[in-house]
Amino acid sequence: MKMRTVRNLLYTLLAIVMLAGCSSQEGTSSNEKKIDPAGDRIVATTVALTEIMDALEIDLVGVPSSYKELPKRYKDAEKVGNPMSPDMEMLLSLKPTEILSVTTLKYDLQEMFDERDIDMTYVNLESIDAMHSEILKLGEKYDRQEQAEAIINEFEEKVAEIDKLTEGQEQPSVLILLGIPGSYLVATENSYIGDLVKRSGGKNVITGEKVEFLSSNTEYLQQAKPDIILRASHGMPEEVVKMFDDEFKSNDIWKHFEAVKNDRVYDLDELLFGTTGSLAAVEALGELQKMLYPN
Repeated sequence: MKMRTVRNLLYTLLAIVMLAGCSSQEGTSSNEKKIDPAGDRIVATTVALTEIMDALEIDLVGVPSSYKELPKRYKDAEKVGNPMSPDMEMLLSLKPTEILSVTTLKYDLQEMFDERDIDMTYVNLESIDAMHSEILKLGEKYDRQEQAEAIINEFEEKVAEIDKLTEGQEQPSVLILLGIPGSYLVATENSYIGDLVKRSGGKNVITGEKVEFLSSNTEYLQQAKPDIILRASHGMPEEVVKMFDDEFKSNDIWKHFEAVKNDRVYDLDELLFGTTGSLAAVEALGELQKMLYPN
């Protein structure tokens, strides 16, 4: 399977899961003109973007429908539906001046918005650096530079704390599996979770790849001898954990992994470890540090 096909399959499957359970790196957030947030009607269509706007102290008239708890600031904001299939009538009724989505959903959303002649702002949350760059842009655009810098400083302080705690310790090798019910892929160092692992002092066993995800080859993965296996889920975490448990029991090869023998297999909390960036990154780093360096 071609790598681009693997990535497209992942996002398609994630879309199906998010719809059943509830949710190009080029963005269009390059407006250089500062805007007064009080005079704007902004809609954020994903939870991560809603949380970022809350941290920037910017009001929203529309937020996504989600099983996740949204910031209290937006208790009176209208729900605009699932990030993958927003309620277009509701969106139009809000008369928004800006609608925010993420670059990973651009392929799925752009046609329906083009048909209605609606401009979108796609925010790149595909890595920590990209997310921080976008937060600074939003801070500049809406005159929230101080809040934007505070968000980034908190993250950098956490990274510095982890660097100090892990200094001189042997770097563990890590295998990251990303699963949805019935299927899973391997996350490379270019994925968002791979980025978090790297910043937490771990070394991904999959290196030298340009893509974010690869199809699984258990024999190759076993030969990579990961010290730790991280199992991430998305959309239906309980089902995915059960799927992984069944896979590790039924597929005999897993018992030969050193990480399995040493009981160093960890299931990641979906609320902290999504497929794209969020403000949960600081807490996620802390959790990873305890998994990678337990002593």
